Amino acid sequence: MLRLDTRYLPGFSEALEAHREALLRARESLLAKRGDKAQMLGWMDLPEDTETLREIRRYREANPWVEDFVLIGIGGSALGPKALEAAFNESGVRFHYLDHVEPEPIKRLLRTLDPRKTLVNAVSKSGSTAETLAGLAVFLKWLKGHLGEDWRRHLVVTTDPKEGPLRAFAEREGLKAFPIPKEVGGRFSVLSPVGLLPLAFAGADLDALLMGARKANETALAPLEESLPLKTALLLHLHRHLPVHVFMVYSERLSHLPSWFVQLHDESLGKVNRQGQRVGTTAVPALGPKDQHAQVQLFREGPLDKLLALVIPETPLEDLEIPEVEGLEAASFLFGKSFFQLLKAEAEATYQALAEGGQRVYALYLSQVSPYAVGWLMQHLMWQTAFLGELWGVNAFDQPGVELGKRLTLALLRQEG
Repeated sequence: MLRLDTRYLPGFSEALEAHREALLRARESLLAKRGDKAQMLGWMDLPEDTETLREIRRYREANPWVEDFVLIGIGGSALGPKALEAAFNESGVRFHYLDHVEPEPIKRLLRTLDPRKTLVNAVSKSGSTAETLAGLAVFLKWLKGHLGEDWRRHLVVTTDPKEGPLRAFAEREGLKAFPIPKEVGGRFSVLSPVGLLPLAFAGADLDALLMGARKANETALAPLEESLPLKTALLLHLHRHLPVHVFMVYSERLSHLPSWFVQLHDESLGKVNRQGQRVGTTAVPALGPKDQHAQVQLFREGPLDKLLALVIPETPLEDLEIPEVEGLEAASFLFGKSFFQLLKAEAEATYQALAEGGQRVYALYLSQVSPYAVGWLMQHLMWQTAFLGELWGVNAFDQPGVELGKRLTLALLRQEG
């Protein structure tokens, strides 16, 4: 379950009613584009793709020998899988992410892996991402050098269904290749094979994850009073004059989720709108309770330029009691309590302290950190982002600024060559 709490934002119910027509128009405008594949709205349908899920499961069952899984990808090709695998890895398979181009960590990783027990997954929607191709080239040489002709069994590709260098390479070499639907952009692709393939090797409950995402779809299309993504989109819309949006999760298992959200929010909404104006707010990741000791001082008493969203679990999957220890009487107020009670108390205290400090803050309560609840949350945030694109007059599904950087990088490499 996912629940919105706006106790410290008085007047929100009235604002929801006042903006009813604008919100319903935004949703209608978004859904009107759904039949056009060029609009990149295929992420809405991913939770229903049971055939791809079956194919991924068959592949996982056919490869029980995997002990190390190396994902080569960057941005949307890695952030979502990393966030979910870190939360729900129950398999014992070790995961490694080549989502950078720093040489020393790559060489260190190669020294630690056994190629006979390693599966490499190269992920790129376009198939031409420079960082991914560079990492793939290194691992191809490594696999071929250790395994000879058996290297193909240790490489799987996730890319465009028909086009691009990676798809052509996979077909030429007879590699297993999973498709990223053409109408799904990278930062919206976590519920495609981009995320589901590594999660299958992590032993995550994929059915529950997709069931939660389907619940998010249901709430997105519900009447306004029940439409959670329209409500949270309105919160961000009402506070668009505040340049910073803090996304703070109170779960160590979800420690990588804020980074996934930062890309989703910033790359989708930091644009020049249809009137030629620069729009967008800057998402900032935070992790509770760690960042209570790092960032909350600024959040509470620094500039009043932030909208903060706290993601707080309501119940644990497991808990751990804090035992009474002789000689540690200073901690007696903790004895008999549980770690989850401490976590919840710190989250609620931070929530109250931020509000009393004058910051604008709301909470999203997760029933627990489960695949169902997190699948719901991630799909909810994708809907929120899409609705904000309509409200702010931008295309939430392109990234012209990123593409310019890619072109300049290529030009510099060619000059150096």
